[in-house]
Amino acid sequence: MALEHLFQGSALNAVDAKGRVSVPAFLRSVIERRGDARTIVLAKHDAFPCLSAYDPAYAALKHEKIERLLEKQETDPAAELEHARRTMMAFGATEEVPYDSSGRIIVPPMMRRKGQLDDLALFVGVGETFQIWNPKLFLADKNVPEDMKDIARFRLEERGQ
Repeated sequence: MALEHLFQGSALNAVDAKGRVSVPAFLRSVIERRGDARTIVLAKHDAFPCLSAYDPAYAALKHEKIERLLEKQETDPAAELEHARRTMMAFGATEEVPYDSSGRIIVPPMMRRKGQLDDLALFVGVGETFQIWNPKLFLADKNVPEDMKDIARFRLEERGQ
């Protein structure tokens, strides 16, 4: 399965005290082109201190990738346990959240904690998925490319931060 539509771009939006945040229209349009669901799946990112987000249809592709990885590692005795851990995190540690007509979601408290989200959310398209960051963590992360940090700084300046 190949994806025709990819997530790209970035935006910075406010998160209110109840966890409501508007998902940028350019991200919602990709979700809607990929399928009928007006829903976003949220998960803790594997490597970064942020949330990974995608449309429900992407879950099938994610499952295929995990299965292919197991096939490549089947001679490794620890592969089955690692596969079980990977699938548990990929599908058990997620939450589906609908968005309303204006594109707002409510980030559940557990996901807010996992993503360490406060009053701002930095949305970053990364192809098959997009990420939701606390911009302070994004700027502090040594693994984030400096050019991306410049974009985040610009987004913060736009908001007077």
